[in-house]
Amino acid sequence: MTTTTDLPVGPAARRSAEIEQRLAQDPGAFRVLTGDRPTGALHLGHYFGTLHNRVRLQDLGVEVFVLIADYQVLTDRDVAERLTEHVEGLLLDHLAIGIDPARSTVFNHSAVPALNQLLLPFLSLVSVAELGRNPTVKEEIAHSRQAAVTGLMYTYPVHQAADILFCKGNLVPVGQDQLPHLETARTVARRFNERYGRVFPEPEALLSAAPLLLGTDATKMSKSRGNSITLGADADETARLVRGATTDAERHITYEPGRRPGVSSLVLLAALCLDRDPHDVAEEIGNGGSAALKRTVTEAVNARMAPIRARRAEYARDMGYVREVLRAGNERANAVADATLREVREAMGTPMQPLGAGPVDGRV
Repeated sequence: MTTTTDLPVGPAARRSAEIEQRLAQDPGAFRVLTGDRPTGALHLGHYFGTLHNRVRLQDLGVEVFVLIADYQVLTDRDVAERLTEHVEGLLLDHLAIGIDPARSTVFNHSAVPALNQLLLPFLSLVSVAELGRNPTVKEEIAHSRQAAVTGLMYTYPVHQAADILFCKGNLVPVGQDQLPHLETARTVARRFNERYGRVFPEPEALLSAAPLLLGTDATKMSKSRGNSITLGADADETARLVRGATTDAERHITYEPGRRPGVSSLVLLAALCLDRDPHDVAEEIGNGGSAALKRTVTEAVNARMAPIRARRAEYARDMGYVREVLRAGNERANAVADATLREVREAMGTPMQPLGAGPVDGRV
C-alpha cells in the first residue's frame, strides 16, 4: 500500500518523511490541528483520505485537536444549512472511527471566541497581494456557490492560521493542494514572532499519501454530488450505490487509473478495505468483469465498515453523550485559546482587561 515515502520527491515530501520518523520516536513532541467543515455527511473518501490517519496519530500518542469548522461553512455559500445536523453527524463519525474524547479534543469554531479574535492581529501580518496570490483560494473562488467573493473567502487562509496557531499546533496533516494555506500559517507565525517576540511555532506539513478515490460516477468524490458512500450508509445502500457505479466495456479487470478511472477507483476501494495491493485485487477478479468487481467491492466495504457503522448507531442512540463530548471539547479549546490570546495581547502590549472593566485612565 502507498505510504508517505511513496510521495513524489520534493522538499515538502522529504520533510514529511522525516517527520514520520520523529513521530515514531517522540509523538508527544507534536500537537496536531485537523478538521472538517460541517457541510454534509463524511464518506469513504474522507475515511481513507484523512479520518483513519487522525486515529493513527491519536493512538501514537500525539495530542490531536479536531475542529468542526462551522464558521467556515460560509466561505463559499450564503447560509449554513442544516448546521446542527451536520455538526452532530461529524461528531458521530469521529466517535465511530475511534476518536477518543479522553485523548483528543473535538470542538467547533463558534464556541471558541478567543480563537476567532486572533484573526484581527493575524490579518495585519499578511498583505492583500499575498492573499490574492494564494492558488488554493483562487481555485475555491472559482468553484464558490456565491455570486460574489466575500471577505471571509478571501481571508480564509488567515482564519485557518488562527485555527492552527490558537493551540500552537506544530503539525498539520494536509494534501499537496493545501500547502499554500499552511504556508500562510507559517508566515503569520514567523512575522508575529519577529515583530512581537516568539509566541508561536511554525507549523509543519504532514503530507497525506492517501490515494485518490473517485465517486461512483468516476468524477471527484464530493458531499454535494451524490456520488459517495457515506460512513453512515447501511449495507443495502452500499450495495445499491456500488451496483450503479460507472465502469467500462472491457470485461477483464485491471488497475490502470489513467486509462480506466472508474474501474480502477473501484479496485482501489476494495484494496483499501482489504489492506491489499490494488494490482493483486484486479488480477484476482480477472475476467469476472464488472459484476464480479462490484460484488468484491460491496463485500469488502461492508465488512470493513460494519464495526464502524455499529458504533455509529450505538452513539446515535445517546445523543446526550455526543453533545457532552462537544461541550467538554469546547471547554478545553476555550481554555487553550484564552491562554494563547492572553499571551498574544501581552506580547503586543495590549493586555486583556477583566470582563466588564471600565475605561482606562478615565477615558471614554
